[in-house]
Amino acid sequence: MKMTKFLLMITMAASLTACNQQTAGIKLENMDTTVKPGTDFYQYACGGWIKNNPLKPEYSSYGSFDVVVEENQKRIRELIEELASKPQEHGSLGQKIGDLYALRMDSVRQNKDGVKPVLADMERVAKVKTTDELIALLNQMNTEGVAFGELWGYYVGADMMVSTQNLLELSQGGYSIERDYYVKDDEANKKILEAYKKHVVKMFQLVGETPDAAQQKMENVLKVEMRMAKAGRDNVALRDPASNYHKMSFAEFLKDYGGFDWKTYFDMQGMTDIDSLSVGQPEAVKEALAVLNDTPVEVLKDFFLWQILDSSGGILGDKVYEEVFDFEGRILTGAKEPRPRWKRSVSAVNGILGEAVGQMYVEKYFPPTNKARMEELVKNLQIALGERIDAQEWMSESTKKAAHEKLDAFYVKVGYPDKWRDYSKMDIDPQKSLYENMKEVAKWAHADMLARKWKKPVDRDEWHMTPQTVNAYYNPTTNEICFPAGILQYPFFDMEADDAFNYGAIGVVIGHEMSHGFDDQGRQFDKDGNFRDWWAEGDGDQYNQRAQVIKDFFSAIKVLPDLNANGDLCCGENLGDHGGLKFAYAAFKNATKEHPLPVKDGFTPEQRFFLAYAGVWAENITEEAIRNQTTADPHSLGKWRVNGALPLIDAWYDAFGITESDPMFVPKEKRVKIW
Repeated sequence: MKMTKFLLMITMAASLTACNQQTAGIKLENMDTTVKPGTDFYQYACGGWIKNNPLKPEYSSYGSFDVVVEENQKRIRELIEELASKPQEHGSLGQKIGDLYALRMDSVRQNKDGVKPVLADMERVAKVKTTDELIALLNQMNTEGVAFGELWGYYVGADMMVSTQNLLELSQGGYSIERDYYVKDDEANKKILEAYKKHVVKMFQLVGETPDAAQQKMENVLKVEMRMAKAGRDNVALRDPASNYHKMSFAEFLKDYGGFDWKTYFDMQGMTDIDSLSVGQPEAVKEALAVLNDTPVEVLKDFFLWQILDSSGGILGDKVYEEVFDFEGRILTGAKEPRPRWKRSVSAVNGILGEAVGQMYVEKYFPPTNKARMEELVKNLQIALGERIDAQEWMSESTKKAAHEKLDAFYVKVGYPDKWRDYSKMDIDPQKSLYENMKEVAKWAHADMLARKWKKPVDRDEWHMTPQTVNAYYNPTTNEICFPAGILQYPFFDMEADDAFNYGAIGVVIGHEMSHGFDDQGRQFDKDGNFRDWWAEGDGDQYNQRAQVIKDFFSAIKVLPDLNANGDLCCGENLGDHGGLKFAYAAFKNATKEHPLPVKDGFTPEQRFFLAYAGVWAENITEEAIRNQTTADPHSLGKWRVNGALPLIDAWYDAFGITESDPMFVPKEKRVKIW
């Protein structure tokens, strides 16, 4: 669900009007009724699905989400291959989509080219003699679309203090795997770091280095990456908007971050006449400058050689890709086999020409009736959220008023954008290698970003996901909630099922995204998307005390015998689930108040609501993936989005008759009391 500023993503979307003729929506074969609901609700609701859907070799985790993603991939493959089977005018979207897919699918050509396409760029770096020459070359390569990570990152996005304006922002960088693997010395992290070192050595050998030279290059790479990782902030610290924003004039920046020709660097990338910028993590950027100025050029060269090689590993033939997968797939996540080439190719086309593919997708798979139904459901959830705001005794009247204003100002996006991305200046040339085409794509992406954002106001109509994406998001600086067309499928949405199911599934998704507007990050932004404290005196402290309950609750969860969940990292997403459940349940009760739903398949409407929610998170997952997700992902594991979230919801106890004798029971005074 990787860095758009404070973009708080998760999974969600839609619902129906109650009708007794509709089905329960619950598939009994997905359950395990040998387990009591209050003992392990996740197993009770999803045990059958888990048993009947074992991990496929290509997956480190396989869940309900992946089933929908796979269905979408099949649909998109059919659309793309239909294009590729017919002559297309050069420069047309059809030509670009078809030829890019064909380039990705052509294993014979990729294996014949092997590492040759990247060697010319790596040789340019290897030949330089001084640090100044190296920096000049890297500046030039930036204009040519050569992929490397540098010692910092930058992007242009909404200024969180003036949300209508775009701002250049610098961020930490300089290492290739998660920061924890470099800085934490427990056995699990040390094992990953040692495997990473071996991976770097093998990759250098694959481009022709001797074992001894490859070993030396790895050691040089680690010298730089270790310094940058130690200077960087962890994922929890990166969640705090205020401490990751340091806006200053360009003159102040040049004074405080000297020792590098920033003006030439930015000018060559088309970002001229900078008046101000923000440095997200000052200590990391200053360490990057120190690295450039005190590190021998041979060490720096090896670091940047690795950046180029690492960024290109997936497109240099099967031999290199097998090594990439061995580390990134088998070791990091526990997957046994690479995804089939056609799936990787579909993903690549989606990533590069996503909205072009999205146009085809919505024309065939997203009728106007779906969009209208979704928009109606969103309105019902907004009403329920408004009622929950009014019901909170701990909120002052002025805070409630401001919260209502923010709720009313939500910019709702459903299905697909009203204006599609322009790809006319992107060139996909089937006569060039895949590597050369990816350089052209990178050049286009940078130019496109500048054309749309540099010295331009924020475009609120921009979408940060493609229509075919099985996901949803909230963006605080535009105060928008977005539900792409791709998520409107079972188990999130079922046209044949009644309101109990659809409010429990897609309704919670909608409520989750709305809740992000009021989670520990989102609540710090006002109705216009500006970072501003709009809470009455004392109300913010009251909120934080209540949010601490959910942090502590999840931090106590053992996801593995030697590993706890990270309640601080996952706080926003766990608050999203909590709010989503509360809002969707209230909306469900509102929708069925006049016409209560009957018992179906032996389950009350209230029980079906929670069963539908749990079914969204069914998954099988490897131990490696559990560790990786707990380290890096702000979302809790699927099991704990059920067994961690539901014991904090009063209505769940009522629905299933949960008592103090049940293992999952949490005393009422210890449950979260925000909504």
